Amino acid sequence: MQLLGRSSWEPRASAHAARVDAFVRPHLERRGARVKHPVHDFLFTYYSQRPAQLRRWHPGFGVTLEDAPEYDGLKGYVGGTVSADFVASQRPLVESIHALLSATAARPPHFGCFGLHEWAMVYRLAEDETRHADWPLRLGGAGTDAVVESHKVACSHFDAYRFFTPPARPLNTLSPGRDDRPAYEQPACLHAGMDLYKHAFRLTPMISSDLVADCFELARDIRELDMRAAPYDLADLGFEPVRIETPEGKAAYVEAQRSFAERGAPLRERLVTECARLLGEGAAP
Repeated sequence: MQLLGRSSWEPRASAHAARVDAFVRPHLERRGARVKHPVHDFLFTYYSQRPAQLRRWHPGFGVTLEDAPEYDGLKGYVGGTVSADFVASQRPLVESIHALLSATAARPPHFGCFGLHEWAMVYRLAEDETRHADWPLRLGGAGTDAVVESHKVACSHFDAYRFFTPPARPLNTLSPGRDDRPAYEQPACLHAGMDLYKHAFRLTPMISSDLVADCFELARDIRELDMRAAPYDLADLGFEPVRIETPEGKAAYVEAQRSFAERGAPLRERLVTECARLLGEGAAP
């Protein structure tokens, strides 16, 4: 068990809070003003991690914080450290995350989806019925529908597929389900990359918040591509569209997708390693 005195851990905790505040603080200001942002609010509205939880630094299991009354009573903590009993109690969660991420990492990346999941989510809807109705569709309703109908839709991520409109679901060549994610998720999927943040914060406080913040920053950047390639016109927010309906747009999307897959691979591996460590340190099978 590693011991960290307050003079060692407090600067790390402050640096972590400052790191994520660059994104957290504007979100809280928008929330206070009741202003929605279709790109930057996603990580706080879709995922269950609250801003205050993201800002709190944790060293992870195996480290004891000395002189740390702020951590008394926090989930999993006993005497300034995450307890072995808590790790053991989380074994089913850790096993499921380990299995999913291991299966995803072992699957070949697929670069032919072109972000059509966002288009399928508005297929045959009136513009005032879309998830981001404050923002117009670049090609209008009929033009958006035509893009969906003229492409092969092959979404492998259930949490994207489940938001498809009813007429769009039969167009998907895959049928991912809630309980068979390890059979479908693949490492080039933008949503699988963003979900590394979800898996990381679900492992909190058993893993270091430094890894959580790394996954958060990846998810933040992926979300921008996700919405730049979406059918919405977000030019007024400063987002230049990736026109996936054109050959040039497809090429740009795939190039960015490859970059994010490369960034996500070591983060996924670090999470797999942490899960293996926790399974070894927790309760016996």
